[in-house]
Amino acid sequence: MSLSLRAEVPERGVAIALDVPDGQTLALIGPNGAGKSTVLSLVAGALRPTSGRVVLDGEVLTDAGRWVPPHARRVTTLSQDPVLFPHLTARGNIAFALRSRRASRARSRQEAQRWLAELGLEGLAERRPSRLSGGQAQRVAIARALAADPRLLLLDEPMAALDIDVASALREQLRRFLHGRTALIVTHEVLDALTLADRLVVLDGGRIVEDGPTAEVLRRPRTAFSARFAGLNLVTGRWDGNAVHLPGGGVLAAVPPAGLADGDSVHAAFRPSAVHLQGTGGIPRTVASLAPRGDLVRISAEDLAADLPPHEVAARQLAPGATVRLAVPADAVALYPQAPQTYDDSP
Repeated sequence: MSLSLRAEVPERGVAIALDVPDGQTLALIGPNGAGKSTVLSLVAGALRPTSGRVVLDGEVLTDAGRWVPPHARRVTTLSQDPVLFPHLTARGNIAFALRSRRASRARSRQEAQRWLAELGLEGLAERRPSRLSGGQAQRVAIARALAADPRLLLLDEPMAALDIDVASALREQLRRFLHGRTALIVTHEVLDALTLADRLVVLDGGRIVEDGPTAEVLRRPRTAFSARFAGLNLVTGRWDGNAVHLPGGGVLAAVPPAGLADGDSVHAAFRPSAVHLQGTGGIPRTVASLAPRGDLVRISAEDLAADLPPHEVAARQLAPGATVRLAVPADAVALYPQAPQTYDDSP
């Protein structure tokens, strides 16, 4: 089921053009207020654009003079809150989705039981939501969403409220169920994007600023947000044939890709774990904060982050306000041209 969205919502600063082909799972990421929830609301029918058009599987859902209400769109939203009916059992909640599509009572019960088995919930069929754990309730919500056989599935941070272990198991189940389905997922978790999404779109200020295969966007980020999302440092500078000269001071050695010319503006991406301290030279920065990062200490220094051993932090007496000189091995730096990307944002 392919999706085409062209919409403007001036009061929210959103103007977007987005196409999702049949069978693709697309992840939307971006800062708070970037327009992610607005996109889901436009597609679900919870929000009317000032101008624009929403087309799903060739059917016009939103256009000038046409408005298909949310319940008639066959678009299902799954959020971090399961929103189960408290008076119904787990099986009853799933059966409700089938009954709402006019399935018989017997058919609804049979299909609900099948979906309980698919999600590993057979023994919980008669439990009400108050007797389910968070992970169990979310699995019931997933079963209910899929049982409705939606043309499009919208997932709004579905694992955000779950424990890490529960979220990991649920993510694997979702990956299996989303295969071959058309879906949009909003997330702040890089594992959701890597595990579930074929494609990654970065929103900022109500516009698309990055768009491409998930692995490629995370490997070669072009915005500070997507770099942080991928767990990378991202700096932009000028290539002189031997190194990248950074606007904030310092140079960064790197192995250039083919075709890079002297004077080109470039992006350089590298992991905080590749950064080390240097006595002289390097990249001068001022420490802004220190925070634990597993067995290491994450040093945030202006536009850069470094993960350092605690003994090194203690030996250097690093603290906010301290000046450090940072260095990165050339073979740890991914260098690529700062090529402008343009998108058709017209509705």
